[in-house]
Amino acid sequence: MPRLSEVIAALENLWPAERAESWDAVGTVVGDPDQEVTRVLFAVDPVQEIVDEAVKLGADLVVTHHPLYLRGTTTVAATHFKGRVVHTLIKNDIALHVAHTNADTADPGVSDALAGALDLRVTGPLVPDPTDPEGRRGLGRVCALDHPLTVREFAARAAERLPATAQGIRVAGDPEAVLRTVAVSGGSGDSLFDQVRAAGVDAFLTADLRHHPVSEARAHSPLALLDAAHWATEWPWCELAASQLDEISDRHGWDLRVHVSKTVTDPWTAHAASAHPSPATALPTSATRPPSSSDPLGAPN
Repeated sequence: MPRLSEVIAALENLWPAERAESWDAVGTVVGDPDQEVTRVLFAVDPVQEIVDEAVKLGADLVVTHHPLYLRGTTTVAATHFKGRVVHTLIKNDIALHVAHTNADTADPGVSDALAGALDLRVTGPLVPDPTDPEGRRGLGRVCALDHPLTVREFAARAAERLPATAQGIRVAGDPEAVLRTVAVSGGSGDSLFDQVRAAGVDAFLTADLRHHPVSEARAHSPLALLDAAHWATEWPWCELAASQLDEISDRHGWDLRVHVSKTVTDPWTAHAASAHPSPATALPTSATRPPSSSDPLGAPN
């Protein structure tokens, strides 16, 4: 069995820490470099539910996309919820490793996984990494549809293919407009409108879209905007990352058991639809269906 230091070295090769944004907090948060690793759990959020799942699973390592302490801390006391996470990890000899913005811009990265879940063909990064001579790394992805779809049809595809959340998929734009090209960015993407317009795509799917940036973006152009839940746009990366570690494990003969958490850690838990939606703009019911306790991820990706 490999030591934690060997597994972390492999993960750092996939997502080098130096490629993370300067404000980010990536890398190993908890863990003894000499401990053996037999089972790994991938998840989006380093929250108590995920750590408890790792304990039940018998995992030795949890890899999450979101950092535990993004802004630093002065205490890991168990009286705080993040401190309880740290205490649970250490008591159970479970390591925690984070790949955040270094996974966003990787090749393949978070937005490649999102595009794959939506059956989109990636043509290049939305914001290229200037240090990549091959022009493949970068933030977001510019994609082509396999065949033209209306905004309404593409929203229904996203609602079906992405994990089910209380939010579903929100749309800004003409539901009957025809799409041939789409930009995607896992996580919060409303800072990228200038780059999306420059890419000349028909639509942009991301998360955490706010009122004023969306209103201004719609005034600039007929670009259609699709807003999915933050967690749902990044969960497909967990499957991609797990498959990458599986391949590494096979190559080195490590025999790791790699798992992807299906626990829904999106913070929104319910959605009440407007009482009288306009027939002209109402989207299919599946676009706003809540998560099911028996089927937490909805339709498979």
